Amino acid sequence: MFTRTMRALIRFDRDLRVDLVRGLALWAIFVNHTPGNWLGVVTPRNYTLSDATEAFVLLAGYAAGLAYGRTMDRQGWFFAASRVMGRVFTLYVAHIFLLVVFTAQVGFSAERLDAAAYLDELHLDPFAADPYRALLEALLLRYQPSFLNILPLYITVLAMFAVAMPLIRRPWLMLGLSAALWLAARVFDITLPSWRGEDWFFNPLAWQLLFFIGCALGYSPPGGGSVSVPWRPWAGVLCAVLLVAGAAMTVLIYFLWDFAEARLPAFAPFLAAIDKASLHPLRLGTMLALTYLVAHLVPREAGWLRSRAAVVMVLMGQQALPVFCAGIALSFAGRIALEVAEGPLMQVAVNVVGLAALVGIAVLTAWYGIEKYAPRRAAPSPLPAGAPPDRG
Repeated sequence: MFTRTMRALIRFDRDLRVDLVRGLALWAIFVNHTPGNWLGVVTPRNYTLSDATEAFVLLAGYAAGLAYGRTMDRQGWFFAASRVMGRVFTLYVAHIFLLVVFTAQVGFSAERLDAAAYLDELHLDPFAADPYRALLEALLLRYQPSFLNILPLYITVLAMFAVAMPLIRRPWLMLGLSAALWLAARVFDITLPSWRGEDWFFNPLAWQLLFFIGCALGYSPPGGGSVSVPWRPWAGVLCAVLLVAGAAMTVLIYFLWDFAEARLPAFAPFLAAIDKASLHPLRLGTMLALTYLVAHLVPREAGWLRSRAAVVMVLMGQQALPVFCAGIALSFAGRIALEVAEGPLMQVAVNVVGLAALVGIAVLTAWYGIEKYAPRRAAPSPLPAGAPPDRG
């Protein structure tokens, strides 16, 4: 019954691979943001040099190129850019709402549980020391507490896309300029200003490259000629080698760091320099390798994409924004639960309830969208067929 309901809410005219991966990324974000969650050991961040954030940004770019590129071709750049900025405003409102909810949630928990360390750990202490200034800087996106830095990145790169959208018709020029900006941001340590002198956790001037790669892959010009990377066996082998090497480096970084420092003194500094803030080339390459393999090895019409297990993640992926916001709030609630009662039963409860809540949010928002945009039935005419209207 519930599976049939979800199937009725899913748009099957989309590329379900994209929605499935985005749904998995949203689930991984919830798990990874819940300290102490045992499921964190199976999420991709422990075995690849990229994680759910890279997938989220790349697929956000893909969706933007697909939807707004088509709008630009039909109705012009100004109209399409206005639609993009409308989406930017929606994301901004969602970010501020999430900021308020998350701050209240953490502050209340810190007071009730006498755990002031929560505020310091999650970089929410400015709300205690200087609340009015902190609120102002948060509204300007110059202050971003922990866990609340993905949406500001998304807002910024989407606003950049609104300006650069005409370049999508010349994708290689767009990607060349984007790559130049990424390189300059990394080499010269260029980022956007922040309140207390700390760099943005995700430097948008670097991460925009991954977003624009997604835009180029998603855009389909009216006359054909979209960006495509055909399958080559040697390229597939190269991607696999990169992923295996990345897995080995990830294990060294997160699980065997003492061994790396002691036994690999020349290699350890290189591993330590694989940063996330400015999108290290290996993190970028890992995400592109995964994308290449998934795009070519998973058929678009694969039957299992419509299976009972897959449709859960597909529906979550199609309702990404509310599911993401709910996941961030639920992750802290899950953390509190795991700290209050450790053990397997609580682990199961946190993950089952968390996933059920995320799916429930996806179902409600999808249902609301269908009800909102479904064509209304015309009211029956009180006049008999052929009768002239009353002209008063």
